[in-house]
Amino acid sequence: MSNGPGLVRYIPTLLALCVAGLVYLSSHHPTTTTLQSAPSNAEHILARCAAAQAAAGPSPDFFSRDTSDRFDPSTPPTLILDTMLFTGEDNGTVVRRADLLLEKGLVKSIGDLFHLREQYKAMDLQVVDMHGAWVTPGLVDLHSHLGVLSTPVLDGAADLDSPNGPVLPWLRAIDAFNTHDDAFALAIAGGVTSAQILPGSMNTIGGEGFMIKLRATRERTPTSMAIELPHQLNASAAKVTDRTSWRHMKQACSRKYGTRMDAAWTLRAAYAQASQARRAQDAFCSAAQAGLWQGLGEYLEASQWDLLIDVLRGKVKVTSDCSEAVDLDALARLTNEFDFHVSTVQHASDAWLIPGLLKRMWGGPPALSLFATNHRRSRQSYWSSEYAPNVLAHENLTVVLSTDHPTMPARDLIQEARQAYYHGLNSSLSLAAVTSAPAYAAGMGHRLGELREHADADLVAWSAHPLQPGSVPIQVWIDGIAQFTGGDKYPENSDKRQKAPRTPDWEEETENAVRFGGVQPLDSRKVTGKMVFANVRRVLDGDHDLVRSDVEEEAKEKKKLKTVVVENGKITCIGVEEWDCEGADDADESIDLEGGVMAPGIISYGSPLGMGEMADEPSTQNGLPLDPLQKKVPDALGDATGLQFAADGLVCDTRDAIKAYRSGVTYAVTVPSASTMGMTTSPVIQGLSVTFRAGCFSVMERGTVVQDVTALHVHISRDHPMGHPGAAVSQQIALLRRLLHGWESEDTETGKWFKKAAEGVIPLVIDVESADIMSTLLVLKAEVENRIGSAMRVVFAGASEAPLLAREIVRARVGVILAPARPVPMKWEGRRVIPGPPLTVETGVGILLQHGVTVGLGVREAWSARNTRFEVAQVLYETEDLDEKTATKLVTTSMATLLGIRQTEKPDLVAYRGGGIFQLESKVVGVLSPQRGFVDLFVD
Repeated sequence: MSNGPGLVRYIPTLLALCVAGLVYLSSHHPTTTTLQSAPSNAEHILARCAAAQAAAGPSPDFFSRDTSDRFDPSTPPTLILDTMLFTGEDNGTVVRRADLLLEKGLVKSIGDLFHLREQYKAMDLQVVDMHGAWVTPGLVDLHSHLGVLSTPVLDGAADLDSPNGPVLPWLRAIDAFNTHDDAFALAIAGGVTSAQILPGSMNTIGGEGFMIKLRATRERTPTSMAIELPHQLNASAAKVTDRTSWRHMKQACSRKYGTRMDAAWTLRAAYAQASQARRAQDAFCSAAQAGLWQGLGEYLEASQWDLLIDVLRGKVKVTSDCSEAVDLDALARLTNEFDFHVSTVQHASDAWLIPGLLKRMWGGPPALSLFATNHRRSRQSYWSSEYAPNVLAHENLTVVLSTDHPTMPARDLIQEARQAYYHGLNSSLSLAAVTSAPAYAAGMGHRLGELREHADADLVAWSAHPLQPGSVPIQVWIDGIAQFTGGDKYPENSDKRQKAPRTPDWEEETENAVRFGGVQPLDSRKVTGKMVFANVRRVLDGDHDLVRSDVEEEAKEKKKLKTVVVENGKITCIGVEEWDCEGADDADESIDLEGGVMAPGIISYGSPLGMGEMADEPSTQNGLPLDPLQKKVPDALGDATGLQFAADGLVCDTRDAIKAYRSGVTYAVTVPSASTMGMTTSPVIQGLSVTFRAGCFSVMERGTVVQDVTALHVHISRDHPMGHPGAAVSQQIALLRRLLHGWESEDTETGKWFKKAAEGVIPLVIDVESADIMSTLLVLKAEVENRIGSAMRVVFAGASEAPLLAREIVRARVGVILAPARPVPMKWEGRRVIPGPPLTVETGVGILLQHGVTVGLGVREAWSARNTRFEVAQVLYETEDLDEKTATKLVTTSMATLLGIRQTEKPDLVAYRGGGIFQLESKVVGVLSPQRGFVDLFVD
């Protein structure tokens, strides 16, 4: 009896041996199977078993197809002549000058195809001459929530995560896919033609994802947008074939339902149950296929674990959202415990620090899906780095760039490739990271991500080299169908923009990042005394014209670059030759700008920069002000609205701020509020903003606080779209009217500062998206001015729909800060955006400037402040008649005017080596600070 409990643990092994013995006997004595009568449904059972055992992937005859399964019969063949073709093959190294023929939804031929004009003369052949334009495969976004968290974000269309438990493999994203998402058109406008649609990451196993193409279909259903749906998702009968379509699953290292230990256990427990079910099914099928029907019973139905069983059979492309080393280590152990392969790790923030671990995962390393610069929102991404893609590539690991839309707009996928390229990833891999690499990671490399014969006819023609700032699609084909009307004319571009831009050398920075695990010191070297900047192409200052035109013209005449002498942070001489400046030869230090420029420092606005370190970690943030329309302000404050000063919560030395400073942002204006995914989550009364130097290391440091009170800020909006109701718009306007009319005592902070705003002493910045609400605010402004006899200084910020009211805004003498620079319709009240090329000829910035509105450009999130100059570059190249001088004003002097930033001395200047402020060739090497009396150098 004492041995009983010990024998229990061997029962599963004994049963497995018995089944194996039966299978062995049946294979060596086939005559015995004929003695057992097969059930009437034997054929169905055997088909079921064959389908379960079939491998995933394209059938052997797939590449002999002459028509796509997605072909629309109304689509004529298209001959695209004279392209610079990036095929996506061999890690993006194949580039050729070629023509393409698109027919029946496929790339039918690539080469010198001009002769096909005659061959297809009798057909309705469309001919497009690209005159050497760059053509790439359609971009593939491997991590997207298009349609399941669709824009505008509404409660009725937010189907991202389930609240019903940690492990839910039976859920399917296609069951929640909204075909009315406004982001589809914008994504196509960015060159994205296909995407993997996944559930969210709040569940450890969120369910089954699927691949889509973004074009609108005649059927207008989720199923018709999907690519190669497996039979489990399209309800077709299981077929006995040697291949089945890949399935896709989302799992995550989520802590919503407990700790990391809980998450790891829920995954192990789920896989253990799936393993048991798989063994039972396999044993049943082995016996059935051997003809051992006697007493076999029924096939084990395990619909809840069906997806996980297929994972263990190698038929599912598993996407795992895991960030930190601890998460990735647990994931690696899980894969080796249950023998399954993870295709892609999303976010993978620490992956670049632990490449050896990734290579030990079962079945080989996964592809690593990353953001280029969107880091430090939480602890999970705190150790991310802009150098990670390059480091991983040097470890021969597959790099994928994705957007996690709507965390980042799907339209900006190509911007991710540009940022990765700028920070060291080579041009071939940067483009492959948004084309062929994600396609193969999703099991779709046989038809997506590369341009070769018999591939799907998904391609993008670009206005310049795809990695050039401002390059946009001039035409996109999906399944051979052109997505834009009139998008077949190639615009004139300089030869320079038809090549990938040069990028700076980041080798030293990359080595330091690896050495310090992503938190390398970001100290600068402060230089006083005399120093020289040599080989300077252009100097811009803070005057209205910005350009030192006299020196510029002299340099052109002599065809020489300039020498700039700086003493104690101030420019004392600009000469065409070194000897033009007395004493230049005895300077303490010399920096070669290699044809770079000096330009005013960027002023950043719109993000909570300086209010904390990690946006999603409340303990590192200032927190939100109280909303007087939602909760009574404590009497102890002695103020009706509890008006707050951002200066009181200012935090220096945050990595986002320092990164922004080292990217040309010298001043930042911030309010005591926060944002998420570009949507402000703020009370009506935001508070008083502070202007501070982004590169500060202490609030007490000289020059840190440039202006302790910059402007008064309010936020007027409809209900928050994520289920957090706010006060009615009419009630918010009523509060604003009362405060501006002076009904609050001037003895309180609220009364004092709203009186100053009403009298025009300080700007009133209103965060607002809706043109309708703006109209009401313009009426209110006139009402207040008539009552008080003053001229208010009002600025609309955010302002997605401001271009619709450009005439009214300029008549009312109101300024606009667009944040972000290219608005995204995240909210219903801001959905009427002007998207710009290729969807519209005009941009929102262009419309506002044409009408004479003073315009600034801002950002919404702290991490994105560092990318301001590249966001402005995109606007510069997309907007007709916008020149570099005016574009510079959008983030310098115009922003200072709008926000009332007083500059008693010359502003800080930024020294860019190798190029201009809006070029990928340039790198910030230092900041000249006349007020503080030194130059901050970022190079030795």
